[in-house]
Amino acid sequence: MALEAVRDQPRAVALLRRALEGGRVAHAYAFVGPAGSGRMTTARAFAQALLCSGDREPGSDRGWPAPEGSRLRTPCGRCRACALVAAGQHPDLHVIVPTPPERNPKGAAVIRIDDIREFERRASLRPALGGRRVLLLDQADRMTDVTPQAFLKFLEEPPPGSVLILILSGVRAVPATVISRCQIVRFQSRDADRAASLVADALGLLEAARREGAAGLFRRTDRMDRDRAEALVDGCWLLCRDLLLARAGAPAALLHDPTRAADLAAEGARWTDAGLRATIEACRLARETLINNVTPRLTVETVIHRLLARAA
Repeated sequence: MALEAVRDQPRAVALLRRALEGGRVAHAYAFVGPAGSGRMTTARAFAQALLCSGDREPGSDRGWPAPEGSRLRTPCGRCRACALVAAGQHPDLHVIVPTPPERNPKGAAVIRIDDIREFERRASLRPALGGRRVLLLDQADRMTDVTPQAFLKFLEEPPPGSVLILILSGVRAVPATVISRCQIVRFQSRDADRAASLVADALGLLEAARREGAAGLFRRTDRMDRDRAEALVDGCWLLCRDLLLARAGAPAALLHDPTRAADLAAEGARWTDAGLRATIEACRLARETLINNVTPRLTVETVIHRLLARAA
């Protein structure tokens, strides 16, 4: 499966595509999002692009490790490596999933230290077919309490040519020492109603901040927890996307909430395209600061103030 075939996750696909095309593949990724958002499907498509031997630059699939900066393009889907990935039999693609205790098949499924040690052993071996190994850790938030610390050394000093992907429900599902060593790839819920609700919340907060000023904004963000802050930053991000579409005269059906097309057109008239793109970048940075435990309320207030300044 090609990355382009992944549905409803354009930001995640674009980030991974840039990494492949620029030859800047990180040693560790965290695919973060709700169940059903396509995290594992995307991980396997990314693995296929990394392991494909039929559409690389000459010589980029030879040797150990893979040459620094070697560029990869869309997997061919025809070579032996692509066929093996599709069948789940590629010798350089390893997947660990939570399992119940051997003595209690009905017990809670978890990822144990022994699983991680086997993971590390496989990563240390020379790739069988190409210049990389790809290791997927599904439901990584199900590691036992002591497992993440045992995993930390591997993340700090990964074997050459290895690419690790953690599948997580949220950035706080594992210790900060683990998540900080991964490049985070966000996956949004495929629930269109949720996205429309996030946009509505962001637009409402922006309008309230204009109407009520700083005092009103402080009241609305008082005692805001991190989940709520992340949702509002995501809403601002999606709002800017819809405003760009509205400014371009796109059909209302492309908006997260087509019934708000008139409101979005009026709001979009306050903006420039450059201002919206800069605000999207500010939202991305705000998401990173939330990961690093910056105060949620301060982060949201900063984003809203930037929205107001750029829309003025």
